[in-house]
Amino acid sequence: MSIWNVKQPEGQPAAAPAAPAAAASPAEPDRTEEDRKLRLKVSIHRDLLGKINLAALDQLSREQIHRDIAEIVAELLKTQSEPLNAQERAALVDEVLDELLGLGPLEPLLKDDTITDILVNGANNVFVERRGLLEKVSTRFQDDRHLLRIIQKIVSAVGRRIDESSPYVDARLADGSRVNAIIPPLAIDGPMLSIRKFARKTITMERLVELDTLPEEMAEVLKAIVGSRRNVLISGGTGSGKTTLLNAMSSYINHRERIVTIEDSAELQLMQEHVVRLETRPANIEGRGEVTQRDLVKNALRMRPDRIIVGEVRAGEAFDMLQAMNTGHDGSMTTVHANTPRDALSRVEQMIGMSGVDISPRAARNQIASAINIVIQIERLVDGHRRVVSLSEITGMEGETITMQEIFRFRITDRATDGRVIGQFEATGIRPKFLSVTAAYGITLKPELFRPDVKLG
Repeated sequence: MSIWNVKQPEGQPAAAPAAPAAAASPAEPDRTEEDRKLRLKVSIHRDLLGKINLAALDQLSREQIHRDIAEIVAELLKTQSEPLNAQERAALVDEVLDELLGLGPLEPLLKDDTITDILVNGANNVFVERRGLLEKVSTRFQDDRHLLRIIQKIVSAVGRRIDESSPYVDARLADGSRVNAIIPPLAIDGPMLSIRKFARKTITMERLVELDTLPEEMAEVLKAIVGSRRNVLISGGTGSGKTTLLNAMSSYINHRERIVTIEDSAELQLMQEHVVRLETRPANIEGRGEVTQRDLVKNALRMRPDRIIVGEVRAGEAFDMLQAMNTGHDGSMTTVHANTPRDALSRVEQMIGMSGVDISPRAARNQIASAINIVIQIERLVDGHRRVVSLSEITGMEGETITMQEIFRFRITDRATDGRVIGQFEATGIRPKFLSVTAAYGITLKPELFRPDVKLG
């Protein structure tokens, strides 16, 4: 089997393309060599579509497709008067293959494991995040139509659509990477695309310790917290590492427990055998069929879970999550967008108000204080490094206020000349109330872990 629509006779060149790419106007010459190559690649790709059997692509290996594409490209180049050496020709074949089977100019960025986020601000401005810092890359699209075609390819693969009547969409790539796209008229400067890449390898707690996200002593305490089934709220800003920390902590859950995970876009990579993964569903074109996180939390309670893990609470599902934590599903965990542990509790209180349940502020705070045991704050610092900057314990209510005490913190002491943040992890000296619970589970934590004069890490 071949991908040729009509196999060319031996020794006979392929037919000339129906509409070769127009040469650049003398008044507007190619700005760079990259412009010329990009125009050639798009032209070759367009001409290629008329010469191949698209239905055969699913039945052939990538190697066979590569060989056939190389043959067709060689024939098409004869009509293009574009001198290319062997290395440039091989690169062109790879790029055309990416256009045909993948996401075009984005493919090299998706394959680069050092990149965590890809941010496309129109056809000519592409940024990536590496090691917590943003940088501009040379990746470009031919024009906005080229970028829009790639966006359409992404969203159609998951049964979504994007057009003027529905100009923004959340989707997921085949590897689990999260995608958000927004187009004109909402995006003034052209189509915008944001991709949060899915980590191929789960980052373990040991790896987080190596990266200095938290000290080994704090990791030991987190293991005891999970093992003693404390309910945990992880707080932090966008891209601070909340989901990564949640994944790492989940590795401490007993493999004999039944875990139900609930997410807007499936990211969690739990290593246990007994995991039920649920994902929300947006409304269809007619505005029907939406399934929210709140719907899934309610349904999860009927699935006999030992623990419920909600990827991130954003709205009224916070109330149902607290109800679950208060009714026998100890050891549940979730994350929230907030800048401090105290702000995290305020955010949860606001979300309870979004549930539509008629509940007073004091009653809402009582729910929070009785349901959540631990609040962990994680931050991405100005140098790009991620740190667990606070581990606090909720101790109850005092009047109208939820009381909490900080057990560990990261204290910033200086900035190095290269921009690195200098600081140290330290215990506050407060003995946690949860030690009696961990002891009941047979977990013993050394008293030295909580002494302020003992250096951590």
